[in-house]
Order: sequence, then structure tokens, then C-alpha cells
Amino acid sequence: MRVFARVVDEGSFAAAARTLELGPAIVTRAVAELEEELGARLLHRTTRRLALTEIGTAYLDRVRQILADIDDAAAMASARTHELRGTVRLLVPPAVAVHQIAKHLPRLQERHPELSLEVDALAPVEAASEAFDLSIVWAIEPLRGEYIARRLARTETVLCATPDYLDRRGRPSHPVELERHETLTPPIGELQRGLEFVHRGATGGTPPERFVFRPRRTPLATAHVDTNYAAALAGLGVAALPSFVVADALAEHALEWVLPKWQLFGTTLWATMPTRKHVPARTRAVLDFLLEVFGGQDEDPWLAAAGCATAPPA
Repeated sequence: MRVFARVVDEGSFAAAARTLELGPAIVTRAVAELEEELGARLLHRTTRRLALTEIGTAYLDRVRQILADIDDAAAMASARTHELRGTVRLLVPPAVAVHQIAKHLPRLQERHPELSLEVDALAPVEAASEAFDLSIVWAIEPLRGEYIARRLARTETVLCATPDYLDRRGRPSHPVELERHETLTPPIGELQRGLEFVHRGATGGTPPERFVFRPRRTPLATAHVDTNYAAALAGLGVAALPSFVVADALAEHALEWVLPKWQLFGTTLWATMPTRKHVPARTRAVLDFLLEVFGGQDEDPWLAAAGCATAPPA
């Protein structure tokens, strides 16, 4: 349609080709294909000039309106894409929303006062969602799929308990001693292989010591992170929790790291988007903010912030 309108405006195929920076043959073929698709001749072609047919005249009027509407729509979308205002829809795991996203919102609001977040944090997030501008995925395995993923940070899973509980029950120095403790874990069916510990102290190429702990009973079995966290704070027992949840409690000595010389496993927080094309500036601003806050590196910022920096993962 654009080529057809430009040919009419310029009065020839050659002049339209120069204006559009296309080859003359491409312009000629474009108009011919348009006529073939419509099943109607739009232009009378002579050696001296071009003239619109009756159908071509009526068609050109509609084409100009259509092209104007397209340009207006593109301008509106482009303007909104570059404005740092409006709502960014975020899909987030509940524990991440409670312990991380919420605490940083005042800084985001101060930086971009016209932005607002609409957060869905009702369930675990296993993959990016087309229905949201950004999805925060908390995963062990590398992400796969047709979307863009940016690493926010790695988070270690660590054992924690209150100092009072450990004063009463003792501080284990080896995972085997956990058999004498109350352990708060996911349902036993989800831990058929147990919790595998790897000692951090291996040097000189020596294979690290490994130990698999299989809890026989537990006073609380739940996959809900914040329920385990609250139970640990109440002194019920030793809980395995991600560092981004327990960092503040460790820094304030409300919880104590159990078996710090032993590593459990790490997971990664990813920020994902459905596509890289036509991403609104407000969405990019939120993504850049999250990368700034969490570091964007394959390392755990929360343990370091709590004064619990670790040796490199085994």
C-alpha cells in the first residue's frame, strides 16, 4: 500500500523507487502483486505517464486513511514505549515477593514515581508467562524456552535455627548429628533422595566429603517456604531455607547458620521476558532496577550482606 501511494505521489515507478530507496523492479513488482491480489487494475501505464483507474482512485482514498491510522497507532505505541509511566505486570514466587521485592519498592518509587507494579505472587513460578511483562523464576536447572532470561543472583539453601534452640539441643558439626535434631523439611515424599551435603573444605584436588541426610520424622513437613521460616523463628527446629529469605534474620542474629562448612545446593533467580522486541521503557526500567539491586552475577549477595560469606561452591 505504501509503495502504491508513493508511485502515485511521485508520478512514476522510477521516482518512487528513488524516494523509497528501492530498486525500480521491486517497486514495479510490488504494485503488480497488489493488483493481482486485489484482482483489479489500479494504474493505467503508458510510456509517458501513469494514471489512476476509477477503482484505483477510490482505492487510493481508503489506502491513505489506512496508512494514516497505522502511523498514528505506531506513534502512540512508540510514545508509550518510551514513557516511564504506567503499570508493569510482575509474576513472582511468593517468598521472593515477600522477602525481596516488597522491601525495594520505595527505592523504585522514588526513582520512577509514575510507575506502578501489579504483582501476582500466589504460586511458585516455573517458567516465563506471556501474560506478564516480567516473570521472576526461581530454578535449579538452567532455563530453556522461547523467552529472554537475565540472571538476578544465585541463592544458597542453608540450614538455620534460633540460638535458643541450638543452646538447648546443641550445635551440630557434621550432618550425621542432624538425626538428633528436629528438622523442618518439605514433605518426605519430595526428599526421597535426601539432602546431600558437600564439605566446603576440600583442597589440592581432594574430592570433597559428601553426606546424604534422610530425615526419618519431622515436626513439620511443608513445601511452603514462609511456613518453614516462621516455624524456625519460633524455635521449632532446624530448617533448610534460601538465603534471600533468612539474610535479615541471620544479620540480626534471630537465626543462626547451622553447619556453615557444609554446602547443600544453590538455586538461581532469573528475570524473564516473553520477547526482546518492542519492550516498553517502563519494563526495561524495572528489569534494570532488579539487576542493580541483586547484582546480576552468579553469586549469593545475601549471605555476604548478612556477614556470612562462603567459600566458593564445591
